Amino acid sequence: MRKDASGWQVRLDEASMARHTASGAWPNKTLADFARELAARDPDRVTHVFGDERCTVSQLLVEAEALAAALQARGLVAGDVVSFQLPNWREAVVIDLASTMLGLVVAPIVPIYRDAEVVFMLADAGVRAAFFPTDYRGFDYAAMMQRIAPQLPALTGLFSVRGDAGADSYEALVGEQRRFAAAPEVDPNAVKMILYTSGTTGRPKGVLHSHNTGPLRLRRAFELWSRGARLEGLDNVLLMASPVTHVTGQSGMEIPFCSNTRTVFMERWNAAEALEIIDREQVSASVGATPFLQELLNAAEQAGRRLPSLQVFACGGAEVPPALVSRAYEVLDQCRAFRVYGSSEVPLTTLGFFGDDEMELAATTDGRVVDYEVRIVDDEGHPLRQGQEGEICVRGPAMLLGYGDPEATAASFDAEGYFATGDLGRLSDDGAIIVTGRKKDLINRGGEKVSAKEVEDILHRMPGVREAAVVAMPHPRLGETLCAYLIVQPGSAPDLSAVLSFVSAAGVAKQKYPECVVIVDDFPRTAAGKIRKDRLRADIQARLQQDAAHV
Repeated sequence: MRKDASGWQVRLDEASMARHTASGAWPNKTLADFARELAARDPDRVTHVFGDERCTVSQLLVEAEALAAALQARGLVAGDVVSFQLPNWREAVVIDLASTMLGLVVAPIVPIYRDAEVVFMLADAGVRAAFFPTDYRGFDYAAMMQRIAPQLPALTGLFSVRGDAGADSYEALVGEQRRFAAAPEVDPNAVKMILYTSGTTGRPKGVLHSHNTGPLRLRRAFELWSRGARLEGLDNVLLMASPVTHVTGQSGMEIPFCSNTRTVFMERWNAAEALEIIDREQVSASVGATPFLQELLNAAEQAGRRLPSLQVFACGGAEVPPALVSRAYEVLDQCRAFRVYGSSEVPLTTLGFFGDDEMELAATTDGRVVDYEVRIVDDEGHPLRQGQEGEICVRGPAMLLGYGDPEATAASFDAEGYFATGDLGRLSDDGAIIVTGRKKDLINRGGEKVSAKEVEDILHRMPGVREAAVVAMPHPRLGETLCAYLIVQPGSAPDLSAVLSFVSAAGVAKQKYPECVVIVDDFPRTAAGKIRKDRLRADIQARLQQDAAHV
């Protein structure tokens, strides 16, 4: 362990740094280093596409340097934290790059989050400057930031994006056209990003990554996919619809600076638009959640489009039915769809099976393990034999440095440095992971992880509710969504509408709203009194099947 410039304790030692450097896994460069090297070689190279806007590496560098200098003039120094709660906009790329130049830590915040979640993340990370849309999709982010700012004494800069271009705006900062007084030297092993993920306790956990860990993982994936899927020698064009505030979108935002890749962004997923973009931009690869692939195949089939440029679709985040992977081979000309496995903590632990003779493995496993070490352990942490089911534990060069909370870090790693993922699974003879379930109490809503306890804590404050249990229930598009089982006080009978009103008033994202409410007299419990959520999940599945049979 060592103390980072940001003040966080991180899991780094000289031996691991030397090992990962010697293996080539860590390049010991920052994103700014890569961008400047690329600009020197090919200044007019288009690296990012946002709708009709095509951005070259030189344009982005100039804008990032102006922004970095403006932030430097306002007293921000290496280790300070800057957040951005933005959609897939060009400004997010510039903020990320400018922060890297100064050695600042970026804290991406998903735009769906509201007051309660945002104030926790900004306070937990000690954010000093925050960038946000003035308003977006009918929500007033500027008003939210004004509401919560008094609770955040460390927050000294509030900067709107694409709104009123007043003194406190992104546009004004860049418009100052400042130059660095002195560009600092940035340690590639310093914390570069704190990314919040749902915790089972109901409190989000800040995942820490360095310049050497997270961003380059997608580059390694492209190196492997290129050899197996006929991309070799071509410019890789990546379609990215995942938010840049997620680990997948963040990687898609950064990979063009450090590999032969261009990223084409969608601000919001729409399968019909995706067809046009793929053909127009000659997209060769995409990485996204299960609904993206499902809806893309439906749209392509209905339109009679074969998308000949598309070679790779890596699918994860939610359960991927084997038939969906097989269908991609039938509907599209050359696309190899496959399952991958990972998380914010251990991005892309597997990189899929994509060979012409590997379709069955692509459809029935969660992918080939590459560059990581994986062990399966029992409840006491003892390693299990191959083929036995247990908790998936992972160790490798792209893993997190720890959490912002040292206690969470200590609870998540074993003595040998393996990270406990909270997922259950087994290892196959082919070196693949097969995920079989979850140990952590999280609901995977279309790739968004939702803490059951966080929603239960809200429902326990609702008048008339004695006890609440939130579980996953099947959803035709998202894979899973939320069902709330309630034990209520005599005379109380809250319906779904009442529950939604109460949860909404708590100021949380809509992804945390239950979509079904079931009133029960008691919960099934273990001998120790613990709620048997497996039985509640089975119950709601049976109820849905019964309802479908009566339609």
